[in-house]
Amino acid sequence: MRTRHAGAATLAALTALTLAACGGGDVGGESTTTDSEQTADGGGETVKIGIKFDQPGLGYQDGSTYTGFDVDVATYVAGELGFSEDQIEWVEAPSAQRETMLQTGQVDMIFATYSITDTRKETVAFAGPYFVAGQDLLVAEDNTDITGPESLEGKNLCSVSGSTSAQRIKDEYAAGVQLLERPGYAECVTALTAGQVDAVTTDDIILAGLAAQPQNKGKVKVVGAPFSTERYGVGLPQDNDVCEDVNAAIEKMIEDGSWEEFVSKNTEGTGYTPNASENPPTVDACA
Repeated sequence: MRTRHAGAATLAALTALTLAACGGGDVGGESTTTDSEQTADGGGETVKIGIKFDQPGLGYQDGSTYTGFDVDVATYVAGELGFSEDQIEWVEAPSAQRETMLQTGQVDMIFATYSITDTRKETVAFAGPYFVAGQDLLVAEDNTDITGPESLEGKNLCSVSGSTSAQRIKDEYAAGVQLLERPGYAECVTALTAGQVDAVTTDDIILAGLAAQPQNKGKVKVVGAPFSTERYGVGLPQDNDVCEDVNAAIEKMIEDGSWEEFVSKNTEGTGYTPNASENPPTVDACA
């Protein structure tokens, strides 16, 4: 692996390349130059990292505090690239906006339950994966009708716009499912507890975190029948020179026990257990 300062330098170069490709870095008449462009020697630059702000246990904002598995992994990787915690600028990365945020230089990297897919690879690059989840269903605690995707016929379902979960339902189950799309999963859970939909679908680890929230306990449950493989990657602009450094950081995180520590800490009390046949994952070679 390259040195910590080399990692910071490549990330700074990555940001500069991205902004140059987008017409000089001006969006809406204002410069989008980031601090990470100003220096590349660890001397005060920042790195902009996209995460979710509304996923308990993964990426969650509470005032000025950010917590969750994605946050811990991102902080670790950034550290290996030469950035301290106070040099990280957290940026909300809604599912439908992630590709655009990378292409326009709004963020340097994205750790936001970002499933690696061939379609997404057409516009962005990925390091990782750093976790493998599976799509599942969240239903009311007393629901006995919905046991998996095959029992969704005639049901009202909620998912998030721009997510692979929503797209899979559209592609494979749309004929008999009424799909309601919302900007975030918190809105979907609200619709579920209000009786407006019969189920919420996304990755099992996301649903487990939502179900474990105090306001949801005793009201909802995870079905526990995953029907996909979701490989969470680190989103990067296509023109980057940092993928190998990020992969090396992920491998080190797994080897030194930090990965297991982060998983345990952020799923404690949810009843969630990662798929042991897929986790911890093996990273893909950088294309």
